[in-house]
This record gives sequence, structure tokens and C-alpha cells, in this order.
Amino acid sequence: MARDDRLLLIASQRFGLGGDAGDIGADPRGWARDQARRPADPLPDSLPGIAEAIANERAGRAFNTRLRAARALAQERGEEPPRPPPRAERGFSGPNETANDLLAAWLDRAPATAAPLAERLVLHWHDHFTTSRARTIVGHFLPDLERTAIRPHIHGPFAAMLKAAVLHPAMLIYLDGAASAGPDSPLARRRPGRLGLNENLGREILELHTLGVDGGYGQEDVRALSLALSGWTIGFGEDPPPFPFDPARHQPGPKVLLGRTYAEDGPGQAPAMLDDLARHPATARHVARRFVRHLVGGGLPGLEARMAAAFAASGGQLGAMTRALVEDLESWGPPRKLRPPIELLLGAARLLGGLPPRPAPAAALDAMGQPFATAPLPAGWPAADDAWTSPDGVKTRLDWAAQLAAALPAGTDARALLHRALGPAASAETRRAVDRAEDGRQALALLLLSPEFQRR
Repeated sequence: MARDDRLLLIASQRFGLGGDAGDIGADPRGWARDQARRPADPLPDSLPGIAEAIANERAGRAFNTRLRAARALAQERGEEPPRPPPRAERGFSGPNETANDLLAAWLDRAPATAAPLAERLVLHWHDHFTTSRARTIVGHFLPDLERTAIRPHIHGPFAAMLKAAVLHPAMLIYLDGAASAGPDSPLARRRPGRLGLNENLGREILELHTLGVDGGYGQEDVRALSLALSGWTIGFGEDPPPFPFDPARHQPGPKVLLGRTYAEDGPGQAPAMLDDLARHPATARHVARRFVRHLVGGGLPGLEARMAAAFAASGGQLGAMTRALVEDLESWGPPRKLRPPIELLLGAARLLGGLPPRPAPAAALDAMGQPFATAPLPAGWPAADDAWTSPDGVKTRLDWAAQLAAALPAGTDARALLHRALGPAASAETRRAVDRAEDGRQALALLLLSPEFQRR
């Protein structure tokens, strides 16, 4: 593979969604520079915002109460218990249905977007600010989290994304901030022993979202930030405000974070802390480290240091860091990472112009070990390849490729798809495997399983 051909593949797989190296043109670096300035596409209006998410959760709670009563009555009568009707009959969406709608929107956008790098950045920042529908109710709020906290900010100030993400209902619910109350807050005083401070959100903001585990903070800083965050909650009563700050839950008084005192300012106290955390030198190092390891790979301390410098010099502008990344020669080195399952699906959707209904994308992600929006820990999905290279992990990739290929029309032109996916960057071995396949479906499966398609 010639050097320029390799750059085509790096541009497509690393700085895009993959599956389109043949369409990038003669100047991969110029293509990436242009991509680094393109905003993310908006999410479809059909995906719920905050108000609809809250309404869906309220409707679901009422429905489940009625369903449990109906099943108990059926059991008393010795009758068949009723089954939940489909969504169209219920008139509202459950949290897992909403999360799957978001996955469908990602896959629908992948083939047509003119900004594949922006979509890659959305993937990264989703992972940086991980939430999980393992806390089931979070599924209701995932589209709004992406719409308001991630997509508008991928090229803007990190401080804006940080505040929008960690004060969003999805994060407040996932990391227990919504249930937290300052020990001296009015509500805790009225309910002694029933409410208390929860430090999960404050700890993860410092450890994962800003300074990093080596960022020089202590337990006293975790507590100070958690106290300042008390009061940020989400309600499910009648007509709750979208991002309510409840002063009855807030710990009154000044707080000291990293040696700086923040005066009591109600809902302004925690955002002031977050603004300062976003500008901290440790945050520049940590954010740049995760950024490089996600997009390019590990073991590149020089690249990480240069991205941290670009972040700091720009005052925390994420677009400046992205532009610095695509300009840096080390970013264009050979493939270093095995693509996680979600990237395989997005790349296949871009290659094929969309995915068939079977194999079901959500089920395919489950089988390959990356269930959608269900990272196992607040740290997000593992960055190292060994998370995806177990014998079961490899087998499920083989199964997925074979099932996807079998679902396509028998006359699918795998050679044309190979040119679109890899262009002149396809190795002689991959071309030979596709050419010698028994039929178009087997040829497509071999293309999807080729080293060039699987790595970035």
C-alpha cells in the first residue's frame, strides 16, 4: 500500500465513520481539515426533548401501575395475564424504545452525512460524558442530552459542554445527583435521616470529566463540589421545569475547591466551579489524553502533550484541539486500534447506504459486547483492543458480517463496495479474497472482516 493510499484509509476510518475511502479524493489531509470545521448535524425533531421525556416517564409509571393491578386480578381469576400493548397503542415511549430510536437515528444519518468527523466526535464526547440506560430511566433523556449538551458544543468551549452535560437530567439521574441533598439544606433538616449528600457526581466530574485521577484533587474537593451541586435535580411532578434547581436541597454557604473559595450563589455556585475546572491545566492533560486515545490510540505521549497545549492555548476550545489533531503528522500514523462494534455498524451503514432490518442493530451490538448506551462503568467503554479481541468477541464479528451479507440482495456488487470502502488502499490480499469469493454475499462478508475495515 502506497503512503498516499494509506492516508486515504486513515482519513476515512480515523477521521470519519469509515466505508468511504474511495470518495475522499486526492487530498486526504485537505478533506480532514475541512471536516474539522464542520458542525454536527441536528438530531431529528421526532426524538423527545426534556418535556416529552418527562411526560413519557410519567405515563410509563401510571401504565405500569395499571398493568400490575390487571395482572394481579388475572392471577386471582386464573386467567392469562395481559400483555403490554405495542407502543402505537400505548401512546408513549418507554426508555429503552427511546434509546433504540436514538441508535436508529445514528444509523440513518451515517450514510448521508457530509460531516462524518463530526459524528466521530459525537461518539467520543458521548463516551467522555458517559451515561447508561442500565439506570433504565436514563434512556428517556439520551436524545436530549445529545441534542443540547453534545452536538452543539463539539467545536466550542469545553466549559459549555461540561456544564450542559453534567447538569443534564440524564447525568443527574445516572450519577445520583438528582437525589442528593446538602446535610444542612432546608429539606434535609425537615427530613432528618431520610436525605443526604451523594458524592458520586462530584467524584466522577473530577476523576473522569475534568482533572483526571492524577489531577491533584482530594476527598475534600470531592465533597466541596458535591455540596455545590446539591440542589440540581429533576422532577416528575406536574409541569416541572426542564433543569430545576431546588434551593431546598442546596447546601448553603461558601465552599472551597482546590484552594479557592466560592461564595454562596445558589444555582450559580456549581457552574462557577465547573468553569474553573474546565480551565485547569490538569483538565487540559486529561481531556487531551482521552481525546487522543479514543481517536488515534494509546502510547502517543508526545501527541497527547501537543493536544493538551492546543487545548490550553485556545482557552479550552474543542475545535482548536480537533484542528490541531488533523494537522499533526503523528495523527496520520498507521492503524493502531480495532474498531469497536458501534463503529463497525456505522461504517457498514455508510458503505451500504443503510442497514437492513436483520440482523437487528441493537441485538448485534449486544452480541458483540457493546450494548448501545450501556457502558459498564462511568468511565465509558474500554479504549484498549483487548476489550474486543476475546474469542467470543471475534466470533460474534464473524457472525455479524455473515448475517449482514446474507441479508443483502444476491447481486450485491462487492467489488464496487470494496472500491468505495477502501479505494486504492485495499491490500492485494483483501482484493484477492473478494475476487475469489464464491458469491457476492461471501465477498461482502470478507470485505467487512478485512483488516483494513476492522482497524483504524
